[in-house]
Amino acid sequence: MQWQQLLNKGRLGRRPAKDESGRTAFIRDHDKIIFSGAFRRLARKTQVHPLATNDHVHNRLTHSLEVSCVGRTLGIRIGDQLEQRGWLPPDVRATDLGDIVQSACLAHDIGNPPFGHTGERAIRAWFKDRGQHYLDLIDPACHTDLLLFEGNAQGFRTLTKSEYHHYEDGMRLTYATLGAFLKYPWLSDYAAQPDCPRPHKYSAFRSDQSALLEVCAATGMAPAGPQRFARHPLAYLVEAADDFCYAIIDLEDGLEMDLLHWNEVFALLSPALPDTEEVRNLVHSNLRVGRKAALLRGKIIERCIEAGEQAFLAHHDDLLAGQVQGDLISHCEPVVRDLVENAKHMARTQVFEHPRKVELEIGAFEVIGTLLNGLIDAAVGHALGVTDNYRHKRIIDLIGRESFPPELATLPESERVYECIMRALDFLAGMTDNYATYLAKQFSGMAVARY
Repeated sequence: MQWQQLLNKGRLGRRPAKDESGRTAFIRDHDKIIFSGAFRRLARKTQVHPLATNDHVHNRLTHSLEVSCVGRTLGIRIGDQLEQRGWLPPDVRATDLGDIVQSACLAHDIGNPPFGHTGERAIRAWFKDRGQHYLDLIDPACHTDLLLFEGNAQGFRTLTKSEYHHYEDGMRLTYATLGAFLKYPWLSDYAAQPDCPRPHKYSAFRSDQSALLEVCAATGMAPAGPQRFARHPLAYLVEAADDFCYAIIDLEDGLEMDLLHWNEVFALLSPALPDTEEVRNLVHSNLRVGRKAALLRGKIIERCIEAGEQAFLAHHDDLLAGQVQGDLISHCEPVVRDLVENAKHMARTQVFEHPRKVELEIGAFEVIGTLLNGLIDAAVGHALGVTDNYRHKRIIDLIGRESFPPELATLPESERVYECIMRALDFLAGMTDNYATYLAKQFSGMAVARY
């Protein structure tokens, strides 16, 4: 792979790049994402704790903003190094890499359904159980899109199809930003194969196959098999920024909600902290533990950024050759690598399994199931031309009749059903936790009117 092509400023749909004074094509990507409704709704979507009432706990929006800050710094620092070595194209600046990574980081969770990963699991479980009979109506090649529903793929669909210009290339972002966004550049059927490097993970539904192929071709992402590709090198930075942030932030949220104790969190963080008087005084101060963690966060993230930069540059040639195994964290210095892994383990075992979170996740499954019962039944009826069910008509009105593919009537029946199911999932995935809970009550006839 070559940087000249990887940093392609052209836009999806083979549209030319458009730079303005003080606003490059990549900054335009950043602005399009920031101003989108899909991004704004992340403010009321679960990061870890569904429907959290504590205002200090992170949601998907605050998490995405923090990840974008870390990603921007990683991109600029690496861009500086590449520029000094003469490896960047003459029309690309180091800050352009920061803008690309920042934009991809802002969008990295934009397709997550309500209740986060619990919502993903609930959708998969519904199609394996109550919704299994709908699979008989669509092409078997599309089954894994539903049985392995993935927020990353929904995010790519949001960026390229369902936000702004419906079915006309979505946000029309640059190829470079979309390439950096593709964490798992293959379709769902490969995610189900035993040789998939990230089992059950993928970045594009079959409905969005053409956009995936267009992005990979335009950026020169190296083929790794039939319709799967090596990652864009900047995708490693997006993933690393995400890992650095949620490994630390999940522990902060655990402290804030009294699910973790300061001594155990500090013991985990201390190997990566500098042994200075400032740090020692802070650790032994009388500040509440939430403030201690916040003040130490910057020092931890700085250590992580330095490690990520070193790992990327050390493996630069392998990254361009598409030959790096695992994520960038696994190639960082041991102190940082172990910090991230240990933080993830602590969050999994002590935060994610807390009874309060488990109770809310059980409720989330019921909410998602209730919504899918109504949405998918109505969507399939719409695809098959059933007109005598008034409830279904009203659900289609709620989704938006004009939001279904314009060529729907010309498609074969199995494709119509599939496209309508995907449109219903667009609607569901775009909901906030609060709206999903409210609408599930409405579907069950138990909610109060909304004004």
